[in-house]
Amino acid sequence: MLKNAPKFYEVAKRIVEITEDCILVAHNASFDYRILKTEFKRLGFPFKRKTLCTVELSKSLIPDMESYSLGKLTRALGIPVSDRHRANGDAMATVKLFKMLLNKDTDKSIIKDAVKIEQKSKIAPNLREIIDELPSDTGVYYIHDANGSIIYIGKSNNIKKRITQHFTNSNSKSKKIQLQVASVSYEKTGSELVALLKESEEIKINKPLHNRALKRSKFTQGLYSFVDDKGYVNLRVRQIKQNEKPITTFTNRQSAISFLNRMVETYELCDKLTGLSKSESSCFKLGIDACKGACISNEEPAEYNKRANSVIARNSYDKKDMILIDRGRDVDEKSVILIENGIFKGIGFFDLNHQINNRAILESLITPMKNNRDTQHIIQSYMRRNKKLKVVELS
Repeated sequence: MLKNAPKFYEVAKRIVEITEDCILVAHNASFDYRILKTEFKRLGFPFKRKTLCTVELSKSLIPDMESYSLGKLTRALGIPVSDRHRANGDAMATVKLFKMLLNKDTDKSIIKDAVKIEQKSKIAPNLREIIDELPSDTGVYYIHDANGSIIYIGKSNNIKKRITQHFTNSNSKSKKIQLQVASVSYEKTGSELVALLKESEEIKINKPLHNRALKRSKFTQGLYSFVDDKGYVNLRVRQIKQNEKPITTFTNRQSAISFLNRMVETYELCDKLTGLSKSESSCFKLGIDACKGACISNEEPAEYNKRANSVIARNSYDKKDMILIDRGRDVDEKSVILIENGIFKGIGFFDLNHQINNRAILESLITPMKNNRDTQHIIQSYMRRNKKLKVVELS
């Protein structure tokens, strides 16, 4: 749907024109307005408009509703909605809801009081001093209380920006952090992968007060393989079961199916042998010459299995010895992640190639870290998303 949509800069001028001297009305207006301001800021344009939020107005004028989400609210009020979760459908639903709210507002408080210019978040002087000392770099940050105890650990590609969000957000966790924070320390990593791995391990070790501490696995779906009775390698996405070892893991089924579709297209695999087609005979793609015929045994298993096994090899580091090389903390430095026999060993940093070409030196550079399902998911997910990540297999 977005493939042929215009870029923001192509519609920015029109947005300025149609909102000039107008009030932006939106369901959860602060979110929409923040997105608009961010996009205009990237273009170097100061976008400022008055706003009205139909969530806040609904809570005031129609109290005691079960939910104030747009879908449930319009359904409860009998407002007809078509094309939900599409720009036009949601906009029309908001218009109808706003008209109803204007009718319910008998004392005209909306007109008199509710229209306001966005208030900038105010940061306490002590919090501002903390922010001023932070870098805009990738890394892991640690929020401490007055006793020095770590109350929150996080990672970010921009530490200063992320801490600013913690200090300006109005959700309950952020408010608690704002009341308890005394200082923030940090560790630059350069690499987002290193930051993700450090964050995961250190949350488990320190169990900070305001972290959810990865109580639940962040991944539910796995990619599995088996050989059918005709000798073809089949790939399947399904829910991960205890004590099973999938080829790779995903946070949800939608991302897993999307990945499998890409693999089918890239490696010319069969929809039927990947579980994407439930057909009892040939798959749909065979009819349009997009399948080589493995689904009806027209392609030799050995030929098909070469491509299927390439997918397995590319997305699994089981029993492999390899290093992943990513950005370092400085221009002349690189980060390295060591995997031996399919087990994540730890992370390190190096300046010169001979340091990683010598196995003994490489192992001395590595800070040992624990291998678990979380680290496996983090590494495999990062490898899928970052095609430029350098992967070197060790002899």
